[in-house]
Amino acid sequence: MSLDFYAAQSAFSDPGDLADRYAGLPRDPARLARAARDLMIHRLEGDLFGHTHPQDRLHHDAESRYIDDVLRILLDRDDAPLTERRAPADRFVGVCRDFSLLHCSFLRHVGVPARIRSGFADYFGTDGFHGDHVVTEYWDEERRAWRLADAQLTGGPWTVDFDPMDVPRDRFLVAGSAWRAIRAGTADPRAFGLHPPEEGPLWGERFVAGNVRLDLAALNKVETLLWDIWGADEGDFDEPLPEAVHALYDRAAHVTADEVAFDAARALFAEEDGLRTPASVLCLAPYNGPSRVTLR
Repeated sequence: MSLDFYAAQSAFSDPGDLADRYAGLPRDPARLARAARDLMIHRLEGDLFGHTHPQDRLHHDAESRYIDDVLRILLDRDDAPLTERRAPADRFVGVCRDFSLLHCSFLRHVGVPARIRSGFADYFGTDGFHGDHVVTEYWDEERRAWRLADAQLTGGPWTVDFDPMDVPRDRFLVAGSAWRAIRAGTADPRAFGLHPPEEGPLWGERFVAGNVRLDLAALNKVETLLWDIWGADEGDFDEPLPEAVHALYDRAAHVTADEVAFDAARALFAEEDGLRTPASVLCLAPYNGPSRVTLR
């Protein structure tokens, strides 16, 4: 049942009336990852490509929640088939979530069960720190196992010592595993966040809790923007989490670790107002500022 669920598009990953543009996509997960990489450039990768992003794209592109909107932006800049590599100036300017969601959309289109996972990677250059990141998790029928894949690492400026289509789970910690390690006292909350503590406030237990919330939603195929806030996560970032919220995230982390408890994750998301994504969310957009957004 879970494989059928993840083989179908979500409201966020569905190409909609642009599904015909998926004609000609390869079926191989690695080639699909490379196709996604060649259509996108990260907001922070401009210098790595010798490119300066126009300001309007920094403000606009990565605020696109839905893949059909991403595709319209891409095809407006270059109407070539999606299997053709774009020049940096013609790419969608996004973040890790966008690479992963597009890869996930491609995989679902060709019938491969896939989902995106929120968590923390240790391979982007800050020694000992686990940076906020999103990857794809896809079903390997031959192995009969879920594998992590990082489309952003394929064919781009990053060099790692592992296969981007089989990211080691000790190099990318899904949010539930990070939360459980922190709560058990085996991991330092200061080692998890958007950046290390000396570079700003977005790190620590509350930040990890937010990623648990995002990961649970994504496992239910609600793949929101990373700065969409709701439920138990609304509140002053500088305030410690209340004990009742700790307990709620303990429950969420238990079902969203590396081994996903599918039925329990579905039930928890449906039953808990503090975790379930409402019709309207608070969007704390980095460039456009806070706003209330009604989801499709």
